Amino acid sequence: MTFFEAARNALAVAFCGVGAFFFLVGTIGMLRFPDFYSRTHAATKCDTVGAGSILLALALLRVPEPDALKLIVLGGLVLLSSPTAAHALARAAYRTGLKPLTGPMRRS
Repeated sequence: MTFFEAARNALAVAFCGVGAFFFLVGTIGMLRFPDFYSRTHAATKCDTVGAGSILLALALLRVPEPDALKLIVLGGLVLLSSPTAAHALARAAYRTGLKPLTGPMRRS
């Protein structure tokens, strides 16, 4: 194994770690946040950054093959579609009358 292969593998592991961290934090945020808008924000960050960095790590591992380009295109699609879908959901919820939670959070 050459130095460049080892560095590429280490970088891929780092990107996978970042992706797993964002998935974990986003999942905890979805469980802990009080209203729809906050939960949508947590889910969007989880999907966008978590899936984007894991797809980037997979593309790094497959870099000589044409599969790397497919993974990068798929990552770009996730980066564009996830925030757009979350914005559309939040806008539809607001237009139907769902108000954001303001003020102190109540514990049950």
